[in-house]
Amino acid sequence: MILLFIMSIIIFFISFILMIMSFSISKKSILDREKCSPFECGFDHKMLPRIPFSLHFFLITMIFLIFDVEIALIFPLIMTFKMVNLINWWKINLFFIIILLLGLYHEWNQNMLNWTN
Repeated sequence: MILLFIMSIIIFFISFILMIMSFSISKKSILDREKCSPFECGFDHKMLPRIPFSLHFFLITMIFLIFDVEIALIFPLIMTFKMVNLINWWKINLFFIIILLLGLYHEWNQNMLNWTN
């Protein structure tokens, strides 16, 4: 127990020293403020907040998030290949991929995948 306490104190001091070194070595100035400012969604955050927002950009972002979540859901399916019954595994995967393909077909029909609109 005492060893754990000593290790915790050592880790705390090492991280504290590294943070102090990082703050003292880093070059931050007022001139770099524009470079360090956040840049989101293709517009400057210092402009008026009521500027029109591109709906197409929002839809592309949502499509990206959906496919990103899809990949996170497919990885466990791959890992369970040897753990479950092969027939049931194929049924689940086929159902999942059909839902994704129907969503992709709907996005294609709505011209959401076309950037030039």
